[in-house]
Amino acid sequence: MEKFLEHSTYIDWQHPAILIQAAQLADATTGPDDIAKKCFEFVRDGIRHSWDYRDDAHNPVTCKASDVLLQRTGYCYAKSHLLAALLRANGIPAGLCYQRLTITDQPPYCLHGLNAVHLPDHGWYRIDARGNKSNVDAQFCPPQERLAFANVASGEKYYEGIWSTPHAEVIRVLETYTTVEQVYQHVPDIGV
Repeated sequence: MEKFLEHSTYIDWQHPAILIQAAQLADATTGPDDIAKKCFEFVRDGIRHSWDYRDDAHNPVTCKASDVLLQRTGYCYAKSHLLAALLRANGIPAGLCYQRLTITDQPPYCLHGLNAVHLPDHGWYRIDARGNKSNVDAQFCPPQERLAFANVASGEKYYEGIWSTPHAEVIRVLETYTTVEQVYQHVPDIGV
């Protein structure tokens, strides 16, 4: 479980801005479930998904959790880095999960990033702070999972396992491309 509490380059929960935000989110909570819900809702609703706001003049490509927090924007992968950092800063084990999706209900495929949090009464529980919109309604309601996307097309799936650090292909894409449009044109896919 210790690896799901670690500070790292991309889940840099010891950054002062993350520590401050994590403490504010934990203030007046009733326990780990309540803290996790507040962190989830903060990232889901308070951090813009890069593709949804691609026309905004201020929409840099972010990767490190602290950059996502300071810029208030990120692709799903980057948002999952921030959510893991906020949870870890509050002593709650958190990891990264990935889902393979089609972009338009048929290939090509892309990787989607989400999280798993370890809750005392529920064990590992997946949450998706991608950001809600007209056709996306992700919620925090353990033990039931309400994730952003269901697997509906052939080849779509949730990858088994929980990662303590981001997948190398996600990091490569987020650190190689400098615009939201470039990331979209090169979205990562780790295959079957």
